[in-house]
Amino acid sequence: MNKEFDSVVIGAGHAGVESALALARLGKRVLLTCLNLDSVAFLACNPSIGGTAKGHLVCEIDALGGEMGINADETAIQMRMLNEGKGPAVHSLRAQVDKINYHTRMKKIIEDCPNIFLKQAEVCEILTENGKVVGVKTTLDEVYKCKTIVVSTGVYLKSRIIIGEYTQDSGPNGFARANGLTKSLIDLGISIRRFKTGTPARLNGRTIDFGELEKQIGEDNIGFSPLSKNKTKNVAYCYETYTNEKTHEVIRNNLSRAPMYSGEIKGVGPRYCPSIEDKIVRFPNRERHQIFLEPESLSTNEIYVQGVSTSLPADVQNEMYSTIKGLENAEIMRNAYAIEYDCIDSLELQPSLESKKISGLFFAGQVNGTSGYEEAAAQGLIAGINASLKQDGKDPLILKRNEAYIGVLIDDLVTKGTNEPYRMMTSRAEFRLVLRQDNADRRLTEIGRKIGLVSDERWELYKKKLEKFENMKQKLQTLLKLDDKLVDFLKRNNESVPVNSMKAIDLLKRNNIDIFKLNDEYGLFDESEKSLLETLNTEVKYEGYIKQQNDEIEKLKNQEEIKLPEDIDYSQIKGLRIEAQQKLNKVRPLTLGHATRISGVSPADITVLSIYLKAKK
Repeated sequence: MNKEFDSVVIGAGHAGVESALALARLGKRVLLTCLNLDSVAFLACNPSIGGTAKGHLVCEIDALGGEMGINADETAIQMRMLNEGKGPAVHSLRAQVDKINYHTRMKKIIEDCPNIFLKQAEVCEILTENGKVVGVKTTLDEVYKCKTIVVSTGVYLKSRIIIGEYTQDSGPNGFARANGLTKSLIDLGISIRRFKTGTPARLNGRTIDFGELEKQIGEDNIGFSPLSKNKTKNVAYCYETYTNEKTHEVIRNNLSRAPMYSGEIKGVGPRYCPSIEDKIVRFPNRERHQIFLEPESLSTNEIYVQGVSTSLPADVQNEMYSTIKGLENAEIMRNAYAIEYDCIDSLELQPSLESKKISGLFFAGQVNGTSGYEEAAAQGLIAGINASLKQDGKDPLILKRNEAYIGVLIDDLVTKGTNEPYRMMTSRAEFRLVLRQDNADRRLTEIGRKIGLVSDERWELYKKKLEKFENMKQKLQTLLKLDDKLVDFLKRNNESVPVNSMKAIDLLKRNNIDIFKLNDEYGLFDESEKSLLETLNTEVKYEGYIKQQNDEIEKLKNQEEIKLPEDIDYSQIKGLRIEAQQKLNKVRPLTLGHATRISGVSPADITVLSIYLKAKK
């Protein structure tokens, strides 16, 4: 093997594969290393892609030219759109995927990519010269030279599995952990912290009484990517059940043996995905907690118990599960466990995800303190793009908060940092009505095309979609004659009758009429796809709110366009509070708008900074 590469990507999880594919598709020669090739794009926790806010990330990854959405569509065994009873800003697609097929298909995509060299190896050292990366060294003393590195090690850095009193130095699912790289990062001056996450047990589906449980059925004709050949494969069911007072009693009686309360676990866990014992302690008055039973694959009987993550001892797990309806006789095939691992302080990264200390060193995924496959893949894609752009001497791609959930995710990480595993939520996006899942392509596909990641096929599909959408908008200008048909339609929908004829768009703005009722009555959009109808309906119904958010974005644009000098010493600016000086010197914001979002920097500090910049100019 030629041991000189443009880039090395360390770790082939969800961040690593997106990063490697982005680099390779942009013409770079990439070495992608993995501790075990059986863990490429492995779904170590829940067997699903998407969900609330996470579905937005997947659609954005897809719009930019990433792979996760296609892989999820092609390996899905059930699809559902979540939150349809709520506003369109929070509608999120979720795919129950075949865990084995997801890994297998993504690994084949990697293997078939001509610019990627996939190798099972443990990188133990990052090699640098004069503050720049020059290569990596493996535990087998192999050295690979490169210009940029993306560290996407997930939860494998010095990871430790914990089940009750039992501990094991191991990665998830029994895979080997990475032992040497943490020291190399520390030697480079990178700050290391310890986080913790966990996963529920896997039960034998043959021993579950599904007849006692509520069945969840998927939806047809939905998917993440226009490039997917098979968007819906609803061939499996999920089931719903609940914990009860007996379950809670078992847990309360064994809290002294729970590692997170006994002191065995040192790492900080995720606030928004707590273990079942943490739920019982934090919500003592809750009578029950929701559980979803999800099939891991069509080729195994293993069932994932969503909502019952725990690190309680094995005997307690058996007793606990036996108290739950439908699981009274269930057999545990894999015990639940907690996992501790090393990660970095994301405040040490630039918005491009490049290290502030080492040129050419990028970080992506859970090593940055995030949780979730989707968050990891989004960071991996951006890190890969920016590693390529750096080699080409071009400016990095930095998505703004008003452009993408990916922009919100990365801005939060590099501006605010995180003291616990970070999870993407719709509430984190202040402009979520304009960052909907259904318009991800209109926001980002042109950006992906300009970079070079959006293929000709995807680009042609996108242009055709825009043309269809414009034609639909024109049809809304159709004048509907005030006749008996219109009067009857309005009365049936409890709407007042106008004095004159009206345009279809004005009819659609009525509270009790949506685009589907309008089409059923007048057949204006019989040839149009459901997804486009829903988008048009949203943009007409929420036109005022969308305009309001766009106006707010325009007001903030001036601050985002005021760049801050890279060499500015904030401790020398008179009038800035000491806390603001310290935070600004640590984060090194790129723009004045970026500075406004730093925790500890007040509006008064921003005023002082603005006056200083005007004086300097």
